[in-house]
Amino acid sequence: MKRVIVGITGGIASYKAAEVVRGLCTKGIEVHVLMTEAATRFITPLTLQTLSGNPVVVDMFAEPRLWNVQHVAYAKKADLILVAPATASFIGRLTAGIADDMVSATILATTAPVVIAPAMNSQMYRHPAVQANLNRLREMGYQLIAPGVGELACGDRGEGRLAEVSQIIDQVLGHLLRKADLAGKNLLVTAGPTREYIDPVRFISNPASGKMGYALAAAARDRGAEVVLVSGPTAQLPPPGVKVSRVTTTAEMLAAVLEHFPAMDVVIKAAAVVDYRPQTRASQKLKKGSEQYVLTLERNPDILKILGERKGDKILVGFAAETQDLIENAREKIKAKNLDLIVANDVGQRGAGFGTDTNIAAIIHRDGTIKEIPLCSKQDLAHRILDEVVVLTRGRKS
Repeated sequence: MKRVIVGITGGIASYKAAEVVRGLCTKGIEVHVLMTEAATRFITPLTLQTLSGNPVVVDMFAEPRLWNVQHVAYAKKADLILVAPATASFIGRLTAGIADDMVSATILATTAPVVIAPAMNSQMYRHPAVQANLNRLREMGYQLIAPGVGELACGDRGEGRLAEVSQIIDQVLGHLLRKADLAGKNLLVTAGPTREYIDPVRFISNPASGKMGYALAAAARDRGAEVVLVSGPTAQLPPPGVKVSRVTTTAEMLAAVLEHFPAMDVVIKAAAVVDYRPQTRASQKLKKGSEQYVLTLERNPDILKILGERKGDKILVGFAAETQDLIENAREKIKAKNLDLIVANDVGQRGAGFGTDTNIAAIIHRDGTIKEIPLCSKQDLAHRILDEVVVLTRGRKS
């Protein structure tokens, strides 16, 4: 039986933790609950004890029933730790490594996966300090479940409400049941934008952050693959255990991809490359002149099409960022580029596209099968994509 430690911190969404605990128990999970003192102001330990069937721990210094160091004991027994809800205050303390309550102390002492489900006012959620803390947690390897959008307890409407209970349970079960199903596979991911320079200080590019590609690289690594990440310019920190090749232009990305391509079993082309480049690049900074400046562009190599022509029995996955006719354009791209799978998203939708921590997508197979993926974190979407990749790899076993 899998064992999950559920940490509850003190926000109005704490009452939903009861549904999470009950839902996990009905799935056959052994659940132990840890609470901060503030959380007990919103929901009683007795409620969680009744639902989980196990004692609930709040006080770090309470005498344990068995002689042990409680937070270390819980840290060792956990297959996964879930914090739902995680308040802005708790996220800040965890980011700083402060262990002043049972929940944070247990997390710092564990080697188990940790899943964080933030919940707070939308203005608090968007505050630069909170966003910086969330990014830091991602960099440290914690998995985040993006909050939902809707009515908040304060009466505001926006991001910040705790993700749906069913989504939290699904993500926890996904982590617990996921196996090293890509072990022995070599997988290449491209990520981020490319840049095409006009002169030494100006370039053509796009708003791609690289978050989706980096999430895919980390997820593939976690599932046992040997991963090469070819990355354009981005502020993302590379996942540990992943080989990184950094490039700037589309031509450089093509060269790096082709260098590694022969050894790959799977290639996922998540980068947003620039399709055109200046026909000439000035060696010095261009000075202001007339009211108009005509820039002549020429086509960049189509990396995905080149890979499609050479792929053989490799699995090739592309992305389609569209603003209209999403499915139709994605299906045309599958045929034109000889893809096995394409991930299509409407970048005009709220919560999807460039620079966000979340995405909304349709995963389309070559045979026309479509799987609609509602709003979720890019980490979650990465695993959904890899689930489909695994099915394809199994279908190609000799």
